[in-house]
Amino acid sequence: MTAKRSANPSRIKPSPVKRADFEGLASEIKRGNRAALAQGITLVESTNPEHLDVANSLIEACMIPKPNSLRIGITGVPGVGKSTFIESFGSYLTGMGKKVAVLAVDPTSTLSKGSIMGDKTRMPELATDPMAFIRPSPAGSSLGGVARKTREAIILCEAAGYDLIIIETVGVGQSEIAVHSMVDFFLLLKISGAGDELQGIKRGIMEMADAVVITKADGSNIADAELAMTEFRRALQLYPPKANGWQPKVMLASALEGTGIEPIAETVFNYQSLMQDTGELLAKRARQNIEWMEQTLNTMLADELRSHKKVNELIPEYEEKVAQNRMSPFRAAEALLLAYRNAT
Repeated sequence: MTAKRSANPSRIKPSPVKRADFEGLASEIKRGNRAALAQGITLVESTNPEHLDVANSLIEACMIPKPNSLRIGITGVPGVGKSTFIESFGSYLTGMGKKVAVLAVDPTSTLSKGSIMGDKTRMPELATDPMAFIRPSPAGSSLGGVARKTREAIILCEAAGYDLIIIETVGVGQSEIAVHSMVDFFLLLKISGAGDELQGIKRGIMEMADAVVITKADGSNIADAELAMTEFRRALQLYPPKANGWQPKVMLASALEGTGIEPIAETVFNYQSLMQDTGELLAKRARQNIEWMEQTLNTMLADELRSHKKVNELIPEYEEKVAQNRMSPFRAAEALLLAYRNAT
């Protein structure tokens, strides 16, 4: 199959961006330049301290309210078929004329620190679609299976004119609160016939879900999928209604056969219309921005503490004490914080 050409032929060289250049980069992103968007995300993901101020300026230049965009979080255990589902779902949306951005998070090895798989190669059709943009990023050590700078990447994708931004989580059992706190619609993928039905009926994850999709509902698995759908619907009836008035849906889908995708898209757009009509969409994003600020403050404080010379000198000593049970982790952390306060 011949790869489709990018919808925007212009290119920006992936060279470091100086402070004076961020306005030009922001302008190119707003024009829909895919290369500029990729460069912008690389910039905000950079751990180089020299890039921080420019990256923050770029985000501020792109933080224009986008009430017509929709942020969708998709999660599920490994093997549920997240990438295959997103490939089918995303292709359906681009077929409707929607611009779709996928922020696919690669699991990161805790040993080698390298990414384990390349989600872009698992979405070959969507990766060559000029109406789609796929950006794999390493999850690193962040919780919730999302990359450290996912919020910033969302802002840039919206500025570039993407109607739907899909965030795919790693789905390895970590807290899903992180991704839920940055999206408008939370989609939980489940698989039947693997004992996953009981695992899925947990108050926390079910309360967060705006829709549950039983995947791989095809062939000999259809009966099990329908049974799982019934079980999840019963489980959802036990929970109080959501404050925004939305009733979570449970549906079946087969990404391989392309069945069930249209009803899921209709559900997503019905949710978007309801949230826009009630004003809840913008209110939810306002709350998320405040949470973003608080999380950023916590991260900055932790970084400042760890980068302090005196604290850095003391950390090995207290690590040894904690490892040998000569001091509790709480007392060690308290001592390090006290050392920081006394040195500043």
